[in-house]
Amino acid sequence: MAQKNDEEIKNVIESYGNLLYRTAYIFLGNPHDVQDVLQEVFIKYMEKAPSFHEKEHEKAWLLRVTSNLCKDYLRFNKRHSYVNLEDLENLPVTSSQRDLIREIISLPAKWKTVLLLHYVEGYSVKETAKITGLTENNVKKRLQRGRDALKKQLTECEGLYEQYQL
Repeated sequence: MAQKNDEEIKNVIESYGNLLYRTAYIFLGNPHDVQDVLQEVFIKYMEKAPSFHEKEHEKAWLLRVTSNLCKDYLRFNKRHSYVNLEDLENLPVTSSQRDLIREIISLPAKWKTVLLLHYVEGYSVKETAKITGLTENNVKKRLQRGRDALKKQLTECEGLYEQYQL
């Protein structure tokens, strides 16, 4: 494997930086922890210097590494996911995505990831399964349970459910 040059690294950061930031933020809920994890993601990217046949494979690899490092970060630091909802205003998302993300954040971690990838980032069930390392059936079940829990929360929040049509 060849080392990545500065231009390749810059392009990856510009292309996927916001996506990886949002993904890590959903897991960790703290911008400082997110920065630490993203630093590790890009260090792994430079050290491993993987070659990809297509951009989607590279994107999936970066999402997988981000997801795994976030889980490791939470596990090894024995932290609990805490999100300061005021920090959501700084996320690079649309206002409608921001409302949905607020509700997703309050769900259990096993549902957050699949809901984020499927509904916010637009991945199919098959792609979500590949990124998370779960089976397609497991992703479908987590999506179902996550939707049910999210539907309950959104229904309680004065009609937000109709806006998202989950």
